[in-house]
Amino acid sequence: MTQTAPFPKLKRGLVAILRGLKSGEAVAIGRAVFDAGIEAIEVPLNSPEPFASIASIVGALPKTALVGAGTVLTAADVDALHKAGGRLLVSPNIDAEVMGRAMHYSMVTMPGVFTPSEAFQAIRLGASALKFFPASVLGAGGIAAVRAVLPPTTLIGAVGGVSDKDFAGYKAVGVSVFGLGSSLYKPGASVEDVAERARAAVAAWDVAFGGI
Repeated sequence: MTQTAPFPKLKRGLVAILRGLKSGEAVAIGRAVFDAGIEAIEVPLNSPEPFASIASIVGALPKTALVGAGTVLTAADVDALHKAGGRLLVSPNIDAEVMGRAMHYSMVTMPGVFTPSEAFQAIRLGASALKFFPASVLGAGGIAAVRAVLPPTTLIGAVGGVSDKDFAGYKAVGVSVFGLGSSLYKPGASVEDVAERARAAVAAWDVAFGGI
């Protein structure tokens, strides 16, 4: 089985989801999140000028930052993401054409899955990690049930209705990557507010996972 780029070893398995981010605030918000200790940043494509924001964040942060797009639905989106310099591809679904194009660019991929069938399809298509979405609906118990039949090396992420208060419960069932959206950033939030929320998430991660 071929695979997209392996999920990098981050200091913390946290992905900041900056849905609704405006390009003019992208650098300031991106730096605030990164400086707080969250190395992976996703700008969903249903945000204003998402590729401009991604390019700005990529240019402003160290090369160790994992920056990319969410809600990636088409191969054309993958091309545009690559042009913007993004390396992380997150989607709400699993699509063979999108995954194939991502593999062409050696991107890190987290396709969205909910059922065992979708999870195994994503694994066959070479996903770097699985994004169980919406995690709040499936719950830790549901993820545990699906994970029990997956290859033990499968990297499991939880996204959708997840906050730093949920880390311990999901960790107990093998989740090691968390996508933080509205609990971290909402349109109109100040840089200071986002930085404070990011620091709180990092502190909660360190408590749940025993530091870095």
